[in-house]
Amino acid sequence: MMNLTAQTPAPTTPAVIGLTSIEAEERLAELGPNTLPEPEPPSPLRVFLIQFRNPIIYILLLASALSFATGRIEDGLFVLVVLLINASIGTYQEYSADRAAAALRKLEQPSARVIRDGVACTIEAKRLVVGDLVLLESGDRIPADLMLVDASDLRCDESLLTGESMPVPKGRTVEGSSNETASSMLLAGSLVTRGRAKGVVTATGTATMLGGIAAELGRASSSQPPLVARLAKFTNALAVFVGLAALSLVVAGFMRGLPLHDLVMMSVGLAVSAVPEGLPIAISVALAVSMRRMAARNVIVRSMPAVEALGSTTIIATDKTGTLTSNVQTVTEIRLPDGTDIALDAHADLDKCEIRASGLDSDLVRERACRLLRAALLANEGTLARRDDLWVAAGDTVDVALLAAGRKAGLGQEELNDRYPLAARIAYEPEHKYAASFHHGSDRIHVFVKGASEVLIEMSDRMDSAGNVVEIDRMSLLAQKEEMAARGLRVLAFAEGEIGAPLAGSLGHGHLVDLVFLGLAGLQDPVRPEVPNAMKDCHAAGVEVVMVTGDDPRTAAAIARDAGLGFHAGQVVSGHDIDEAARAGDQRLDEITREARIYARVQPTQKSAIVASLIRNGHIVAVTGDGVNDGPALKKAHVGVAMGLRGTEVAKESADLVVTNDNFASIVAGIAEGRAAYRNIRKVVLMSVATGAAEVLLFMLALPFGLPMPLLPVQLLWLNLVTNGIQDVALAGGRPEGDELAGQPRSPLEPVLDGTMIQRVVQSTVVIGGAAFLAFQWMIAHGYGVPEARNITLLIFVMFENVQTLACSSERRSIFSVDILRNRFLLLSVLAAQTIHISAMYVPWLSGTLGLSPIMPLEWGLSMLIATSLVLVTEVDKFVSRRRRDRSSHA
Repeated sequence: MMNLTAQTPAPTTPAVIGLTSIEAEERLAELGPNTLPEPEPPSPLRVFLIQFRNPIIYILLLASALSFATGRIEDGLFVLVVLLINASIGTYQEYSADRAAAALRKLEQPSARVIRDGVACTIEAKRLVVGDLVLLESGDRIPADLMLVDASDLRCDESLLTGESMPVPKGRTVEGSSNETASSMLLAGSLVTRGRAKGVVTATGTATMLGGIAAELGRASSSQPPLVARLAKFTNALAVFVGLAALSLVVAGFMRGLPLHDLVMMSVGLAVSAVPEGLPIAISVALAVSMRRMAARNVIVRSMPAVEALGSTTIIATDKTGTLTSNVQTVTEIRLPDGTDIALDAHADLDKCEIRASGLDSDLVRERACRLLRAALLANEGTLARRDDLWVAAGDTVDVALLAAGRKAGLGQEELNDRYPLAARIAYEPEHKYAASFHHGSDRIHVFVKGASEVLIEMSDRMDSAGNVVEIDRMSLLAQKEEMAARGLRVLAFAEGEIGAPLAGSLGHGHLVDLVFLGLAGLQDPVRPEVPNAMKDCHAAGVEVVMVTGDDPRTAAAIARDAGLGFHAGQVVSGHDIDEAARAGDQRLDEITREARIYARVQPTQKSAIVASLIRNGHIVAVTGDGVNDGPALKKAHVGVAMGLRGTEVAKESADLVVTNDNFASIVAGIAEGRAAYRNIRKVVLMSVATGAAEVLLFMLALPFGLPMPLLPVQLLWLNLVTNGIQDVALAGGRPEGDELAGQPRSPLEPVLDGTMIQRVVQSTVVIGGAAFLAFQWMIAHGYGVPEARNITLLIFVMFENVQTLACSSERRSIFSVDILRNRFLLLSVLAAQTIHISAMYVPWLSGTLGLSPIMPLEWGLSMLIATSLVLVTEVDKFVSRRRRDRSSHA
């Protein structure tokens, strides 16, 4: 049943009288509800099973199976426990992200006012059907695609669909309109900013323009987060390495005539050695910690890999309206007829006004500005009032902007209306291009007019010049208007006059002659005050920024200059240029996107094409936006960033990140956090891979020398998961070093193990694996039993891990210059790993499983002395690397 909240007779047009309840129910059953499809969330079991889809996991499963097959039940169980811990953490993190996304969804059910059974009633918007007659007024969100049947002074804000920042006039026909069909169509999701209307529903749900965009969003994204791609390559390479190493071990064992059982156990031990079991946990921790830090900086992460993806970004394709700008029309400039410029601070408090006109009589300038603003406030149908210490506005955005400008100058609409009682009003109509009001004076009628410059210049025969009324100079005024428009301003003109005191009913258009022209006002959607500094930070970080907007090229260029986006005229392209290039092929489009910095008059499909082209050009692309029209591009990009305050639900659901305060500077802060997260992941990878490779080297050296297996598989798991794992987590959660934005972004082709990392892995592997082998060989040669030799060798590895953790706390800085106390958790993790390992020697069931026994203080001291050899190697390498970077920077 319909939720009828009102039952009042409503006048209808003879041609359209609305539907009956029976007709509406039949169409609802046939066409379905007026809703967009929502993706079905995966089941908990599916999310859990996905965690096992990884080459590292496959290796561990094989190692576990071999352990069970050879009777090493405790080893096999230990491996399975590791896998279950990893999968549980991954599942938890994904569901945490889903809860954050669900928190962003609005809980209210939108409604619509329609004519049903000949009466006006309010129903849930999802129950609208084709043919319904919908009633609209200022402030309403349009619930479906409609064809107008009646309209009065109607304007709609379609910025969230088209990117066009200015409200669009609507009517059954608009004189001079190049697209009369478009002017009589109302699109689902847009907002009525002024006037009233009736419209017949022509499309609902997925059949609307909004639904078409939603269908585009339903397609799988063609881009892959950089971290996912890098880790996939890394794990695949690791799987190949482990396979080749195990094969080499088996071949060497057969050549030595070792029993099959020993070969299997050594293969299992080798696989466990090479696989960094704690790496998935550490990566999850690194991303989860960054998620919390980004949330504290007003960025909600909906997809964990997006944390690092933002840090890898090489180019940001940003929307203009609501992202770089405030999405609020504001008077920023007044131009008096004699050329005097008055600048109004776009972000000043409404109770203040800053008139900056140096070298001029400020009192006279203020008086003349107030005269212009008086006309703006009286010929105005909007309202602006303070309620509970907040300014609340209603009406057309331009009218509200003029009221705000008047308030900044100390003028109040109510006081002016009291001083000049209203006699009659001419509402704005697109065909007239002006609005006027008539007000009672002592013995005359005062006339105030606002509207298009060309129209008001023709209405006037005089103008204000330095406080005097002189003959109008039309050519000069038109030139001023063109100069302001060229800077991306929307220009309005103002005039006033006086007439005799006719009857109020006779006042009309014919009285708007012989006026005094007062001047021009320039309006724009101003750049957010924090954007220029954020843009500088992007440039310093080597991140390019391009603007993609549905606005006019001149407006886009003006905003880009104010925002600090560097460009030249040849780097401004239009949606038409994008279409032509796309028809010529991807190669031509890619040539344009390599150079362009501003894309104006762009449609949603064109925005997606631009993003795809930037990706083909080798960029890691972040797309920002708040509108429905931004949805496809947000999803196609490597990382989509939606605005949380003004953003639509479509934009939020399509994005990987949501900026809760709509602050472009928060994106830059997110880039820094993303880079810090990747640095921490690199530290963990270096730590894990170097330790694992050292264990492999120990095995590979032991076999040709005829030594027994140096460490048991369960000891290796203890080493890799517990002692190493604790320190991995500390490295993963390390604080940013503070210089994340000082360098260029990483190359999209850069692997996890780049040249520097490989060099350091090799160095650490040789030192750790070589020293552990020499110690193990010496102990066997000098009468130590195999269990005792393994016990001390395992302790040596723990010591090396401790030293490696401290050395990995910074990739560039010396271990002696890093403030370890700044990351107390790192220092505590080193102490915890050492304490846990020594404590395990004294716990009967644990020491028995791990093959541990208490050691003498001298053995502990010698093990520590051996481990400190790694400090010398890492410090020399860092010193050489710093000198090399310094020379290259000065070259």
